[in-house]
Amino acid sequence: MARIVTLSGPNLSALLPLRWVVACFGALILLAGGFALVVAQVSGNRGIAPIASSADIEVRGIDVDTRGDNAEEARERGWRQAQRDAWQRVGGPEVSDADLAGMVSAIVIQRERIGPKRYVATLGVTFDRQRSARFLGGARQARSSAPMLVIPVMVSAGAFTTFEARNPWQRAWAEFSPGRSRIDYVRPSGAGGDSLLLNFGQSGRRSRAWWRTTLDQFAAADALTPIARIEPQFPGGPITGTFTARYGPDSKVLGSFQLSAQGPGQLPDMLGDAVERLDRIYEQALVEGKLTPDPTLNLGGSGQIDPALQRLVDIGQAIRERERLAAEAAANGGVFPMTVGPGDGADGTAPGTPAAQATIEPEDQINVVVQFATPDPSTFDAALTNMRAVPGVRSLSVTSTAMGGTSVMNVTYRGDVGALAGALRDRGFAVRESGNTLSISR
Repeated sequence: MARIVTLSGPNLSALLPLRWVVACFGALILLAGGFALVVAQVSGNRGIAPIASSADIEVRGIDVDTRGDNAEEARERGWRQAQRDAWQRVGGPEVSDADLAGMVSAIVIQRERIGPKRYVATLGVTFDRQRSARFLGGARQARSSAPMLVIPVMVSAGAFTTFEARNPWQRAWAEFSPGRSRIDYVRPSGAGGDSLLLNFGQSGRRSRAWWRTTLDQFAAADALTPIARIEPQFPGGPITGTFTARYGPDSKVLGSFQLSAQGPGQLPDMLGDAVERLDRIYEQALVEGKLTPDPTLNLGGSGQIDPALQRLVDIGQAIRERERLAAEAAANGGVFPMTVGPGDGADGTAPGTPAAQATIEPEDQINVVVQFATPDPSTFDAALTNMRAVPGVRSLSVTSTAMGGTSVMNVTYRGDVGALAGALRDRGFAVRESGNTLSISR
């Protein structure tokens, strides 16, 4: 016979604390798991720092085959020979081995085999631009491109990888030395939070506000996305690589080509050659006028000029108007043309003095910390766009981005906090004030 058990009021109330304990314990487990996930995404050996600055000169693909009394001596002779051969390739004059060694900033080992008394290798030699300039003569070719952020994407076995893990394509760009290139490459190392900020998803975004925030973190004007699709025929067999040069927030295609390698051992050489060819594609696009920063990146998606820039334009126009009136006054024997404005004696200036003649007083500006809810990227973009459009906002910078949480921006505003809060309420925001900090939401 089934028996029905009914919980009385006291028994039910006794179970409530236990339920709360279980719920709190579950929440702690979820928080701990989320924290571990974030730590796992940014920890570990992810970064590969560029081995040479953009001002250095690198010569790659130098083959050496030297002998010595032991392996160390053979290797030392091979490196000296590589330095001399590289110096000849860049057109350097005759110098001593000591002077030549002083100009070398790095030796790149592309491939090497070391025997008891023999050294066979393919090397790259990097010369420091400043130390070698007095021998090479002439100034460094002026670079005509704006700083371009490089986001290398490797596609292999259906996975799109940038800085989430070290990969051969990231290493190829880190080993590339653009000393003779006209492109100003900004190459992140991929360490720390770079793996969260720069990924394949970022390369496909269309949001100008999101791109502007990302580019500001690396002092870049626009972005380049070189994509390498690696397709091995079978494990350990020949490899086919398809390389595409993409550019800008709209991921415009500038060129594409294919290369092949006989096996995994030749993959680094193939990727190095691909980087050189992609650099030539970007240079050609620069010559053709295609590689210019997207102007919409500076508009924040609003289609209006930034208020700070507009203020500078207004000041410049006022100065030009004042100079024009001064020239007319000089032509009229020192008499200014009569104008209607605050200069007609109301503020102590001489009657007839144009308003533009008045001294432009420095503006009272304040810095305000604004916290804004960002449940999704569209809300993030809308908040930045509306803030930039508020009259009196001179500049803003995002200091913390949290999708699904609360992001933070610093705003430079001409006026007081109350006026900024009122302007935001007029735009439909719910605003809470706390000193020089505002919390806004829709």
